[in-house]
Amino acid sequence: MRRIFLLPLLAFAAACSTPDTRQATTTTSTADTVAQVEPLDTTRASATSAQSDTLKTVTKRHVFSNPGAPDVFKLEMRGKDILTGKATFTVTDASGQVVFREMLAAEDLEAAMVYEMKTPTATAAEREAYVRRRMDEFFADKNFQKPALTAKATYPTDNSIPRVAWDDLLKRPDAVSFSYLVGKEDRRRIAWSPGAKQVVHLPGFGS
Repeated sequence: MRRIFLLPLLAFAAACSTPDTRQATTTTSTADTVAQVEPLDTTRASATSAQSDTLKTVTKRHVFSNPGAPDVFKLEMRGKDILTGKATFTVTDASGQVVFREMLAAEDLEAAMVYEMKTPTATAAEREAYVRRRMDEFFADKNFQKPALTAKATYPTDNSIPRVAWDDLLKRPDAVSFSYLVGKEDRRRIAWSPGAKQVVHLPGFGS
């Protein structure tokens, strides 16, 4: 009888001494997860948004691609500062479609300052003020011309514009061109060609 009574006690003691491996595994997994979580870094610089580096924007509404609805002309300078930034020149029609886009460096807007300087050099503040003025005057009314081509205009010998687009513009007294200066003396002129359904570059200024 004494041996029979001791057997259940031994079995019970063995069960109590067996480790709970399931509980240990769960605890280890939880510890690893906690170790992988990084604390919030409140000193870390936030990511730069699409518009956070915009330095200056100039816009103007003017008839261009559609005589019945004005387009939006926009010049937007982005970068670290005005003197090293990049300007994007766009023309967007009434439906929201960008019909023209050109990238300009800050130097393209500053270069003509040499013709206005009264001293050999200019300060950074003077240069920045000039670039800002150039942007403000970029879409001046005098830069828009109607018609885009006058009757005396002659077709360029370098074929820089399709002949079909040229002839089409000659027949449209309501066509509008826009001119702008790049660098010191590169005066460019663009117009919308209804026939080609795109913006074309016109030769020379005042043709």
